[in-house]
Amino acid sequence: MSQNRSAAGERLQKVLANAGMGSRRQIEGWIAEGRVEVNGEPAKLGQRVMPSDAIRVDGRPVAKRLLEAPEREVLVYNKPEGELVTRKDPEGRRTVFDRMPKLKHGRWIPVGRLDINSSGLLLLTTDGELANRLMHPTRQVEREYAVRVMGEVSEAQLKQLTHGVELEDGPARFEEIVESGGNGINRWYHVVIMEGRQREVRRMWEAVDARVSRLKRVRYGSVILDSVLKVGRWRYLSENEINELLTSSGLKPAKRPQGGHRGRQQGSGRKKQVSAEAKTSRQRDARTKRGQAERTRKPSVKAPPSPRKAKRPGGKRSR
Repeated sequence: MSQNRSAAGERLQKVLANAGMGSRRQIEGWIAEGRVEVNGEPAKLGQRVMPSDAIRVDGRPVAKRLLEAPEREVLVYNKPEGELVTRKDPEGRRTVFDRMPKLKHGRWIPVGRLDINSSGLLLLTTDGELANRLMHPTRQVEREYAVRVMGEVSEAQLKQLTHGVELEDGPARFEEIVESGGNGINRWYHVVIMEGRQREVRRMWEAVDARVSRLKRVRYGSVILDSVLKVGRWRYLSENEINELLTSSGLKPAKRPQGGHRGRQQGSGRKKQVSAEAKTSRQRDARTKRGQAERTRKPSVKAPPSPRKAKRPGGKRSR
């Protein structure tokens, strides 16, 4: 844990939440159920822990490196199809973590998931509490997807999707659907949803007998997939972008940057980062201004642009 923590330590639920193990409320439930131990004894609600304490959850020790208080960093990654959002794959397939920059403390926590056949915007952060808040359905954080559907889709089907369909795990609906053109038998739509259940977007279209042939996330909350961010590449969010996410999550905005990379660096998707000598202050300023300008433009994917950020003269909007 960080040396700047007070002598009294940090509350146990906060430490485990920051490690990305769950929300504070979830962890409080684990503590009440006796699933968490500190130094071999059942943990208590409100208990504070120190760097020297040994913590176990469900009998498994929590690694010390996960309990270090990392600098808050958030990056956006343009995930290609074929990659998994998991730390280890028994079949040895590529995961998004193969491309992430190394951290001295903590770990990268994905904000939601994209299945192996889906692509687009994926947020990753070192702040477990922020990640859990952004994913929690009570926060009503919008997720926007560009969806390519095979075949004709009727107005009745679109109306059903916005009014609600019944899935195995409960009802679901799109907040908005915008028709975005297309060629031949393939039609593009932009859809907005407030949840992140497994394969939810695909399952919703399947519920109205429509087949999704491509799915790409283009926005998560206030963060849009920039046209300059190519597939397989990542960039750190700026301080302003992070503060927008903090505010929407009910957390206090940072008064000053905590990390050394905010808005400065665009990664190649490799663990080796660009050398510091190659980044002059002029280059950093130009990159920041360019990033701000790109965020006001249409997100450039092979699908049509986002309905929230561009006017589409021929598009039809269903709500």
